Amino acid sequence: MAQHFELHPDNPQARFLRQAAQLLHAGGVCAVPTDSSYALVCHLDDKAAAEHLRRVRGVDDRHHLTLLCRDLSELANYARVDNRQYRLLKLGTPGPYTFILEATKEVPRRVSHPSRKTIGLRVPDRKGLQLLLELHGAPLLATTFIPAGESEPLNDPEEIRERYEKVLDAIVDAGGCPQEPTTV
Repeated sequence: MAQHFELHPDNPQARFLRQAAQLLHAGGVCAVPTDSSYALVCHLDDKAAAEHLRRVRGVDDRHHLTLLCRDLSELANYARVDNRQYRLLKLGTPGPYTFILEATKEVPRRVSHPSRKTIGLRVPDRKGLQLLLELHGAPLLATTFIPAGESEPLNDPEEIRERYEKVLDAIVDAGGCPQEPTTV
């Protein structure tokens, strides 16, 4: 049964996000609001959690996953970035943009795309998610929360709760999201 954390969208309560971060460290999979739609997230280095995330989403290991990072300095630990790319990243972060970059050795092989050795990276612009990333202390592995067989992401926390309460560890509810996919 998923824990439900209801946050104020502009002034998120750190105590709830601290509990969500503990669940993530313990191998949990959570639904969280981003600046584009809800996403499923888990701890980057937890193989079982990543497999659970893929099962909930209904995708295989060839599906691109994204790393949600706190800022550009953290992003640079997981991708090779030249000066031109850095300037572009600086213009688009934080925000609803996913950048596909060459992964560094810091990224576990099971997370990067198997044939291209690339990784999608984002620096989200949502207060609650930024605080969760800070409290977690590391990037989160993420995928847009699009149910298997559907084409639109879930953006209503109540619908997520009704449909996925028994398979998720937590739902971070900070209200609805704009329902626009990230720009890649």
